[in-house]
Amino acid sequence: MQFPYEFFVGLRYLKAKKRQKSISLNTLISIGGVTVGVAALIATLAVMTGFKEDLRDKILGTNSHVVISDRTQDDMRDYRRLAEEVVKVPHVVAATPFIFRQVLLSSDTNVFGVVLRGIDPEREAKVTEIEKNLIEGKLEYLTHPPPPPEEIDPEADPSKTYPGIIVGKELAGRLGAFLGDKINIVSPVGKEGESVGKSLGNPMGFIPKIRKFQVVGIFDSGMYEYDSSLAYISIREAQHFFNLPDVVTGIEVKVDDIFIAGDVARDIEARLDFPHQARDWMKLNRNLFSALELEKVMMFIVLVLIILVASFNIVSTLTMTVVEKNREIAILKAMGATRKSIMRIFMLEGLIISAVGVILGIPLGLGVCWVLQTFYTLPGDIYYISHLPVKIHSLDVILVASSAILIGLVATIYPSWQAGKLDPVEALRYE
Repeated sequence: MQFPYEFFVGLRYLKAKKRQKSISLNTLISIGGVTVGVAALIATLAVMTGFKEDLRDKILGTNSHVVISDRTQDDMRDYRRLAEEVVKVPHVVAATPFIFRQVLLSSDTNVFGVVLRGIDPEREAKVTEIEKNLIEGKLEYLTHPPPPPEEIDPEADPSKTYPGIIVGKELAGRLGAFLGDKINIVSPVGKEGESVGKSLGNPMGFIPKIRKFQVVGIFDSGMYEYDSSLAYISIREAQHFFNLPDVVTGIEVKVDDIFIAGDVARDIEARLDFPHQARDWMKLNRNLFSALELEKVMMFIVLVLIILVASFNIVSTLTMTVVEKNREIAILKAMGATRKSIMRIFMLEGLIISAVGVILGIPLGLGVCWVLQTFYTLPGDIYYISHLPVKIHSLDVILVASSAILIGLVATIYPSWQAGKLDPVEALRYE
C-alpha cells in the first residue's frame, strides 16, 4: 500500500525545528487534551451505563417483564385460562397471577404502610427473582409455614401455625421483626361491623380488618424502595384476608429477552383482546429510565467540551505550522501542488493528532474503569452497592472515538484553508 505524499509531509510538519520548540510542545498538548477527553468520556459513560443496568436488573429482579391487567376493572376473574393463553405466545417463558393491595404492617414497636403482594410461591420463582433474593427462610413457607422456633416463643403451641409472610430486609429492621416473629396485617378498608362499629361510636359502621402472620422469610433485593415497603403472602391468604372471590389483580409474565418485552406485550394484547392490556417493564418505569438516559446524554455533551478545548490547541498548532512553513508551502505550490493537496497536508496533520489522542485515550479510559471497579469502594451504610457498577459498551467506545476524530478534523478546516490559499509569489518574493 502506497501512502500519498501529503501524509509524509504532514508527519514531517508535526516535528518542529530546533529553534522553534513551541510547535512540537503544542502538538503534545493537543494530543494530551484529546487523550484526557477520550478517557474521561469512556470512564463516565461506563459508570453511568453500569448504574443504569444495575438499577434495571434490580427492578426486574423484583418485578416481571410484562404485567397484564384489566382496563375496565381492578380485578381479573378468568385468570387461569388467560395465563394458559399467555404462555402460548412466542418468547414467553412463564406467567403467574398476583394480587396487589396497600395495607399496614404492625409489630409491638412500629406500624408502616406497605405494598402487599399475593403470589403463587410455586410459579412466582419462575417469573421473578424473589427466591434468589431471600436471605432467610424459604418461598414455600408462604403456603406451609414452619412452627415458630422455641427460642423465639418458648410457650408457643407447635401445633398452632399462622399464615406466612415474607418482608424486606429494611422493613424487618423497622418493625423489629425476625424470622419466626408474628406481625399484624391491617387492612384500612375493613369489613362490615355494624354492632361493633356503633358500639365504638364509629359513624362509618366498619372496623379495620386485622390478622396475625408469621415472618417466614426476609429478602434483600438491593433496592431500598422495595426492601422497605414490600411484603409477600400467598394468593389464597390474600383472597381470604381481603374477602375476595376467586380473582386476582393481574398476571406477571417473564420473557426470554427483556429488550423485546414491548413487542411481546403487543402480541399478548392481540391474543387476549379487549379489555386486557399488557405493559412491559420499560413502560412501567418510563420516567426513571428516561431520566437516566437524559442524564447520560447530557454528561456526554458536557464532557465533549474537554475534547473541544483540545481542538482549540489543534487549531493554534496548525496555524503556527502554516506561518512557519510559508516558504515550504510556496515551493510545493510552485512545483505543482494544488490547493486541495496543501489542505489535505494540514488536515492529515490534525487527523493524526486526533487519532494518536484516541489511540492513547481508549486504553487509559479502560484502565480508569478497571481501577474504579476494582479499588474504589462505596460506604455500605449509605449505598446498597460496595463497588461502582462499571459497564463498558463497545458502541459507547466507538461513539467517543468517532466524536474525537470528527472534532479534530473540523478543527483543521480553518488553518488548512489558510494554507491552501497562500500565494507562492508573495511567499517567495523576499527569499
